[in-house]
Amino acid sequence: RLGLERADTAEKALTVIVDLLEKYGQGGNCMESHMTFTYHNSFLIADRKEAWVLETSGKYWAAEKVEGGVRNISNQLSITTKIDRQHPKLKEYAKTNGWWDGEKEFDFAATYSYVNTARMTTTRGRYCEGYKLLNKHKGSITSEIMMEILRDKESGINMEGGFMTTGSMVSVLPQQPNLPCIHYFTGTPDPAR
Repeated sequence: RLGLERADTAEKALTVIVDLLEKYGQGGNCMESHMTFTYHNSFLIADRKEAWVLETSGKYWAAEKVEGGVRNISNQLSITTKIDRQHPKLKEYAKTNGWWDGEKEFDFAATYSYVNTARMTTTRGRYCEGYKLLNKHKGSITSEIMMEILRDKESGINMEGGFMTTGSMVSVLPQQPNLPCIHYFTGTPDPAR
């Protein structure tokens, strides 16, 4: 929200977020209940001309400029070796902690989350299922199709129970500046409604 408030492009919003992350860090309870549960955050940031994925691990972060096709985020890191912007000490911190040897190609998701990145798009999970649904409609995604994807309970994208999906947003951002941007938000805790 602060990125939207303080920036007029996607890349400037990314800068706002990483500057705030550097100054204040992240954390806090992710649930209203007394259960203490925190996690690191991922962001899709887009304007009419470009889109970015920003993923964080504590105060460290990596950003990937989306060059085409489809891209999704979920409850795992997904930026691998295509890193277009990064925390200035991202690799140094990983090397100091023994997570990366400094020799092989740096893979953010594998280094900071211990995920087998070769399996991210093949194993069942929210990220993989979102990837499949987006690729199924690649080249013909409309706002209606995007809403269908965000309502999908079988894939786990629209979660129920203790970790319930509490909202979804679909935006149409035409590249032509004379056309209006349109934003759809859910008005209930369950996007299926």
